Amino acid sequence: MAVQSTGGTQVTHEWPGPPPPVVTLDELPEPPSGGQIKVLHVITKFVAGAGGNTLLTALGTDRERYEVWVAGSPEGSLWERAEANGVRTVRMRRLQEVIAPLDDLIVLVELTRLMRSERFAIVHTHSSKAGVLGRLAAWLARTPVVIHTIHGFSMHDFMGRGRRWAYLTIERTIRRLTDEFIAVAPAVAREAVESRLAPPAGVTVIPSAVELDQIPTEGEPQLREVLGIPPDAPLIGTVGRLDYQKAPLDFVRMAADVAAAMPQASFAMVGDGPLLEDARREADRLGVNVVFTGFRPDAARIAACFDVFVISSLYEGLGRALTESLASGRPVVATAVNGVVDLVAHGSTGLLCAPANPDALARSVLWLLEHPHEAEQMGRAGAARVRALFQPDTMTMLVEQVYARLLGLPAPAADNVAAPAVGDAVGSS
Repeated sequence: MAVQSTGGTQVTHEWPGPPPPVVTLDELPEPPSGGQIKVLHVITKFVAGAGGNTLLTALGTDRERYEVWVAGSPEGSLWERAEANGVRTVRMRRLQEVIAPLDDLIVLVELTRLMRSERFAIVHTHSSKAGVLGRLAAWLARTPVVIHTIHGFSMHDFMGRGRRWAYLTIERTIRRLTDEFIAVAPAVAREAVESRLAPPAGVTVIPSAVELDQIPTEGEPQLREVLGIPPDAPLIGTVGRLDYQKAPLDFVRMAADVAAAMPQASFAMVGDGPLLEDARREADRLGVNVVFTGFRPDAARIAACFDVFVISSLYEGLGRALTESLASGRPVVATAVNGVVDLVAHGSTGLLCAPANPDALARSVLWLLEHPHEAEQMGRAGAARVRALFQPDTMTMLVEQVYARLLGLPAPAADNVAAPAVGDAVGSS
């Protein structure tokens, strides 16, 4: 797109699309094959969250224009679906989340060789480790366009100062190897710019889509029965990996406070992780009955049974479980961290609390349980917000607009794609 100034008036020109063919294409000789733009997504773990975002981007990208690849560690539940839908995949067995100098060097060499041999036009990285190694490899391979999506941050306020400084230094150093940043929420974009992890005006905000048609809006009574939850008991729950980031012990402590004030309440934690046994022991110590389901492929169906959905995270880029819970119409109590505040507006689409404060979580949960009409209104408002903003077609269209702009190509057509309802949530920050 070119912009000229004529007599003080800006005139915008866009390269037009082709006219319709004069005959049906099957009547014509075969055109030459190839010509697709090659895109490589690099992600550390191809699992829900950043992995789900990457999968939907890969599946939704225009296959006539782009040939899409994904590289990442073999760990993850999304490889088979990507491959079944024609995405080229490269599983890198030495790629892992933790810093491992020898393995990281080997992965860097493997990625560089892959990029040089396949001559990708775009390398699009996701997550912290893959973001560093992928962008370094793209620089070594002289890839024309390098994009990094910020799903969250490797550094946070709950880590030691030395470790935080080291992570910040690495990210600030690698920033200059990046042509464009994408952030999953406005607050994430702002934090990236203020922390000097991305340049001013160098971040495009694109909501991280979810498959909304697969998220139920009504709970199934038989699921409560399977979990041993009485049909009339208020059910407070959460979904997510039980690790340090998600602060599962804060959820358990919140549950104990709520149970003390409302003994008929029930609690459920859906997910697995390294702190599962710690959470069980804390529940036993506090004498609160929490149902631990472990990993459940039907987590969204269980979450639709909750009367209140709680996010107790200490830090969170946006949180796929949060997006899905809002889409299901659940009233939400969440910690006011990172991109969460762009989805949960206090008193409008849920209630916000400070992180690491189980007492505040409990007070907010009790308020929603004691004000069911207002809680229902917040749930409806949250569902409307998410279902307007997080459509997969919208996300892929916006990502392709970034690709086209950086390559100097016409932007993809926006036909039949709903524009996001919240105007200040998508665009450049």
